[in-house]
Amino acid sequence: MNQTTHDIRIVNTKEGRDSTAVLINKMYAWRGYGDAHRIDENSKYVTFTATEKHGEAVGTLSVGADSPAGLLADQLFKDELDVCRARGAKIGEFIKLALDPCVQSKKALASLFHLAIIHARDELDCTDMFIEINPRHRRFFEQMMGFKRHGESRLNPRVNAPAYLMSVSLAYMSEQVEKYGGTGALNRNVRSFYPLFFSPSEGRDISERLRAAQ
Repeated sequence: MNQTTHDIRIVNTKEGRDSTAVLINKMYAWRGYGDAHRIDENSKYVTFTATEKHGEAVGTLSVGADSPAGLLADQLFKDELDVCRARGAKIGEFIKLALDPCVQSKKALASLFHLAIIHARDELDCTDMFIEINPRHRRFFEQMMGFKRHGESRLNPRVNAPAYLMSVSLAYMSEQVEKYGGTGALNRNVRSFYPLFFSPSEGRDISERLRAAQ
């Protein structure tokens, strides 16, 4: 799956997991978030990467659904997640987001999120997605992607940094993709990140290919 110069794919090999972990630790250590993060082979999370032609990971995002073991966000925000569970939502979360600042990060990020949305919606049957975000990134997720904040920030011990809990419905994200996906520069006056996503027809093709790869 290709957008501009990046290949977007599921990480399903040891080499891929190792390359992705190197990227995560490089980016996280730079921010002071630690350098011992891993991509486990038997994780319930599916990891997507953006790679360059030589195969080096330059962006990554993992996605997973709720389970009896809960979500990582339960460690800090279980009360908030339980409110969503109580109303019958099937929740999931985006984790381990990392991007090399040397690449065209906006398009790589849009591609990663689009595949993660498709997987969460079509394969995991999620209705609402959560993410723990450093306060410096809150406005982007609110204003450009439609996430909503839950309460105040708390110290996340996994990265030793403050984090907000934010959520967005997959119905909203899908609606925005249908409306703006693939329009790119044609929507310069639209304050949204969704024009950089794949077009609706490309998204449907990707969904079929992801389903076949499972």
